[in-house]
Order: sequence, then structure tokens, then C-alpha cells
Amino acid sequence: MKALIILASIVIVLLLVLGISQFLLLRKAHSSFENYYDFRGCRELLQKADTYGVCRTDSGKIIKIVEFNGAWYLDGDLPTCFGGFCFGI
Repeated sequence: MKALIILASIVIVLLLVLGISQFLLLRKAHSSFENYYDFRGCRELLQKADTYGVCRTDSGKIIKIVEFNGAWYLDGDLPTCFGGFCFGI
């Protein structure tokens, strides 16, 4: 029984560490155009303005990155907002 509790504790700690690291990775990616550009695998900048950019990824796909509430997202993949609270990062 003691071994099972120790194993469960280790699994919980590992899941917490993984969750926190993913949260921090996404938070950093959304913090600037350059970070999100790298996060999405962009290799060629095709167009850039203050609130958006268009790039080509490694696979050749052309994507648009847009600014929303001070963070950067894939166009069409913006967070959902209700009453000033936004969910999605």
C-alpha cells in the first residue's frame, strides 16, 4: 500500500511539472510576435504589420498570426472571451 501511495505521488508531481511547463511554454509563445513565429514553425516572413504577420511554415503552409488583447495567436484560433475574461492560453 505504501508503494502505491509513493507511486501515485510521483505521478501527480510529474503531471504537475508537465502542466506547469506547458503553461509557461504557451505563455512565452503568445507573448511576442517573434516567439509565436518560432512556436508555429515559421521559416519565411511574407508580410508584417503592427497587429499581424503572414509567414510560411516548414511544411509550406502559409499562416496568419494576429495580435489579440496584447498576445499573439493563429488567425481563427483566438481565445473565447466572456465579460472581460478570456479562456484559451
